[in-house]
Amino acid sequence: MHKQKPKIKYKYKPLAALYFILVGALHAGGMNQKMNSTEEDITSGMIERKAYARVGLLGNPSDVYFGKTITFSLGNFWASAKLEPSHHLVIKPHPVHDLVQFDSLDHLFSRLQSEGYYGGVRLIMSICKLFYKHCKDNGINLRPGNFTLSYDTNIPRQDGLSGSSAIVSAALSCLLDFYNVRHLIKVEVRPNLILSAEKELGIVAGLQDRVAQVYGGLVYMDFSKEHMDKLGHGIYTPMDVTLLPPLHLIYAENPSDSGKVHSTVRQRWLDGDEFIISTMKEVADIAAEGQSVILQKNYQKLAELMNHNFELRRRMFGDECLGDLNIEMVEVVRRVGAASKFTGSGGAVVVFCPDGPSQVKRLEDECRKAGFIIQPIQVVPSCLNDVDLQTLSK
Repeated sequence: MHKQKPKIKYKYKPLAALYFILVGALHAGGMNQKMNSTEEDITSGMIERKAYARVGLLGNPSDVYFGKTITFSLGNFWASAKLEPSHHLVIKPHPVHDLVQFDSLDHLFSRLQSEGYYGGVRLIMSICKLFYKHCKDNGINLRPGNFTLSYDTNIPRQDGLSGSSAIVSAALSCLLDFYNVRHLIKVEVRPNLILSAEKELGIVAGLQDRVAQVYGGLVYMDFSKEHMDKLGHGIYTPMDVTLLPPLHLIYAENPSDSGKVHSTVRQRWLDGDEFIISTMKEVADIAAEGQSVILQKNYQKLAELMNHNFELRRRMFGDECLGDLNIEMVEVVRRVGAASKFTGSGGAVVVFCPDGPSQVKRLEDECRKAGFIIQPIQVVPSCLNDVDLQTLSK
């Protein structure tokens, strides 16, 4: 006789939620085996989408200060999301990034020291919630049907390459196609949706990364207050990726010791600090000038703008906040006379060697000595399809 399972009372609701997520994932495999022929037909509609890491080429971090940036999608690294129709709605934990079983307390300690507490499950749950809310608030009817959503990523953690938002972006793209509403949610609005999902989890960020991952390719972004107040988003102008010269990426394999001091720049800006406000405007102006420079293929000037962008950031944030490891990456580049700046908030730098292959070779030697990883940058072209393009504001 089947015994009734005792009711479990949870004092902490988040733990209860995690329990049911994990149980659902463990039973997903067995559940799929019990599908009838009709359900097997549905599973042929598996959807898989990618979102790439991004590089802030010029203008960051002014995107969160009503500034301007030029950013591109980095083909070297990406996150992917896979959606498969199923009886129940299941968010599948990643076997590595959402690890909850450890060999020992030492293993748990080491894992949390290097990877942090959170993986991608919370990100995917958040975008599902915000996607549903957006559709409900805007009268977008969603067809019935459940799914199992999983993710994978090879974007290095804590390297300033926007790994978290890539997971959210890929998941959103799956939802758009599963519910066939890509034509009903404008491209310009999607970065806001992604950012909202991250903000709900306490992640502090701007729109730049999310725009790059939604659009793909090389994009000039204007986040002026006028646009943000009037439209709710910036003005995003795609550029031809072939205009860029060969670029390189340098990053640290273990960046956890960089930039430990909390920045006061945001609060100073809110308090009306004239130095921060004027310097941040200067950073934004670098991106505006950079748009013309790139269109003209004036690569020597591009190198100057990249270096100047870093120096302005250094003046505002200070060396203690930037971290020794991040500064050392820039210094390594300068030892061979190349140009560089942070790809994001630190952990990796984007490099341009105006003197060509011989300079790249010297840089590779210096990186090897310093223990940094260097690789040529692959720029992803625009990922907008015909349906996406039709939703763009004229």
